[in-house]
Amino acid sequence: MKNLLSFLLCLATALSFAQKAPLTGYAKQLKEFDAYVEQARQAWKTPGLAVAVVKDGQVLFTKGYGVKQLGRPEPVDTETLFTCASTTKAMTAVCMGILVDEGKVKWDDPVINYLPGFQLYDPYATRELKVRDLFLHNSGVGNSDFLWAGMKVSSDEVLQKMRLVKPSYSLRSGFIYQNIFYLVAGEIIEKASGQPWEEFIRKRIFEPLKMSRTRPTRAAAASDPNQTSPHYLVNGNIQVIENTSADEIGPAGSVWSSIGDISKWVLCMLDSSKYEGGRLLQPATFREMFRPQTLVPASQFYPTQQLTKPNWTTYALGWFQHDYKGKKVNFHTGSLAGAIAIHGQMPEERIGVYVFGNFDHAEVRHALMYKAFDLFALGGNRDWSTEMLKLYDGLRERGEKAQKDMETKRVANTRPSLPLQAYTGTYTDPLYGEVQVSILDNQLVFNINQFVKATLPHWHYDTFYGPYEKAWYGNATARFMLKTTGEVEKLEFDGMEFEKNN
Repeated sequence: MKNLLSFLLCLATALSFAQKAPLTGYAKQLKEFDAYVEQARQAWKTPGLAVAVVKDGQVLFTKGYGVKQLGRPEPVDTETLFTCASTTKAMTAVCMGILVDEGKVKWDDPVINYLPGFQLYDPYATRELKVRDLFLHNSGVGNSDFLWAGMKVSSDEVLQKMRLVKPSYSLRSGFIYQNIFYLVAGEIIEKASGQPWEEFIRKRIFEPLKMSRTRPTRAAAASDPNQTSPHYLVNGNIQVIENTSADEIGPAGSVWSSIGDISKWVLCMLDSSKYEGGRLLQPATFREMFRPQTLVPASQFYPTQQLTKPNWTTYALGWFQHDYKGKKVNFHTGSLAGAIAIHGQMPEERIGVYVFGNFDHAEVRHALMYKAFDLFALGGNRDWSTEMLKLYDGLRERGEKAQKDMETKRVANTRPSLPLQAYTGTYTDPLYGEVQVSILDNQLVFNINQFVKATLPHWHYDTFYGPYEKAWYGNATARFMLKTTGEVEKLEFDGMEFEKNN
């Protein structure tokens, strides 16, 4: 009996080690990857990163790097909160999939079946837009982020204004990234489930997966003591900036999480939505999540394609897709001012990667994803960080050159057509809102929707040019147009046109 108990104990111990074999089997790669991440973080001058690698049904690696905020000693750890930004989109797609499985929604139902008051500029698109289309960026409506990034309005007001946005192309004939339709998807989720999107995602995804450190909105994460600060390169210096809230378009990008928590989501999405005790989606619905739905043209894909050279690029329900070394990659980035994320997976190799960062458009995220694919699945020793840093430095330099070239076209020694006082007043547009123009220290001050401000000196003729109040917004251009009578008629501010009221 004693020998039998000893045998069973040894067998149990052996099985325990067998279950953890992937962790011990990758010791060399883990050491190399750990060092590579830190080296890359420093090369890209990113204050803080957090990285997770999932392989063969286990969390292989989670770790924080650097600091939560420059100038302070607190390190990033596995519980530190970062914004998920647009990697939220895949979560919203799963929320809709849950309702599809429950028979409350159909992918190919018209949106107006659920939201009768929903309206686009094009009546045909209003009538024909399907639930599926909300996730695919092929609606015909171009980028409309000014509706939440350029004004402080409610989600309902954002949707009301969509009827004023003219289409950029016809329905399903192209691809332009579009956040607002994920907000529409969130409205359908609320209508079909009886719960607001932020409550539904918490109860149906975060709680089953035991993601106790994950918050559906910036407002819910704001008071947490363990979170990062966003950073931006302003006039050559990395500075801490304020957080951008995406709560007005929550289903498109408002979730916050830690790398320890988000690794549970990465696991779930690699294992057909299974988690301990159940699954989020039925197998057919899970497969639909990753079925290529629309082609993504090169002009709308990532610059990384110059290095990865994919044969095809597509978009599924909340996922970009392409081929890498003959394998299908599903991934999505997330970006808000001063913060980044990426979620990537290679299902054939049962590997998933997630990267958080607290520096604006730190494209080291792509480098670490491909490095993880190589180290833990496909083989290869390509230095993705160095190659991508060279690629993005080149893009930045070309952007700076284009900026300087534009500035050299300034016509010197010109004056405004009218005294500055004549340009002041209120300018409005039903879509873009309101601009109040005033004078301060012989410069014009532009207050856009009581939300965005810029003080602009005279540039040439009736054009004014200079920095936004929030320097990380860059520079703004304001051009006034006059009536034949010589009075100010319109203002064009960074491509948005307003009519003068007084």
